[in-house]
Amino acid sequence: MNEQIEKIRKTIEPLRQQIINHKVYSSIKDIDDLKLFMQYHVYAVWDFMSLLKTLQNNLTCTSVPWFPYGSADTRYLINEIVVGEESDLDLQGVRMSHFELYLDAMKQCGAATTAIETFTEVLKSTGNFNAAYAASETPKEAKDFVEFTFGIIGSGKDYLQSAIFTFGREDLIPGMFISIVNDMHQNFPDSVSVFKYYLERHIEVDGDHHSHLALQMTSNLCGTNAECWEEAEKATIDSLQKRIDLWDGAYRQIMKRTTTTAVE
Repeated sequence: MNEQIEKIRKTIEPLRQQIINHKVYSSIKDIDDLKLFMQYHVYAVWDFMSLLKTLQNNLTCTSVPWFPYGSADTRYLINEIVVGEESDLDLQGVRMSHFELYLDAMKQCGAATTAIETFTEVLKSTGNFNAAYAASETPKEAKDFVEFTFGIIGSGKDYLQSAIFTFGREDLIPGMFISIVNDMHQNFPDSVSVFKYYLERHIEVDGDHHSHLALQMTSNLCGTNAECWEEAEKATIDSLQKRIDLWDGAYRQIMKRTTTTAVE
């Protein structure tokens, strides 16, 4: 494996461990806690698609007339993941994006979708992020997360987009969280079956094959340019920190609910 890839992996390992072992997971005791977590996480599910589509636009030919562009391995990676993310199958075999599947999971368990739906509707109609944040009352941590992603998108630097896609956008789902959701599913299958399915599909999409191709994509784009590698490492660190901040926001909201419930 490329020495620069290994250097980034070693540098970000402490941050990865912070995410894997984040206290937000153990704070989720019931479905009401899970609802709050999902209301934060859904913003990351949504903006992942914009990052992915940016890579597709930059690393494949999406214009007419068509010409072969870039590495075939890279085209395969991006196009395959776009298909999986944009038009996967739900539990009933209906085609939908993972974002739409996540919204279904939220609705099934009773999590509020008003904020994220208002955000996307206002953004779609106005193209104004600030108006969308204000109208939806987006949590600060979610706003900061989305703004970071779109800052990287707006940089026009495909190697940075690839780096945070490869290293910073893995939802590092610990076994503990999977166990929590599985336990909830056993007790409340009609409330969390869609979310359980979403997690299973997400883990499958992030399999070894995709991870290998993503690493190769980043390596190809940075090449032998030391400055590109330095920028990629910094962007990856910042991306993981934004994930930690997002989880911190969800944790504080869950703790706020727990404290309020205890007082009542």
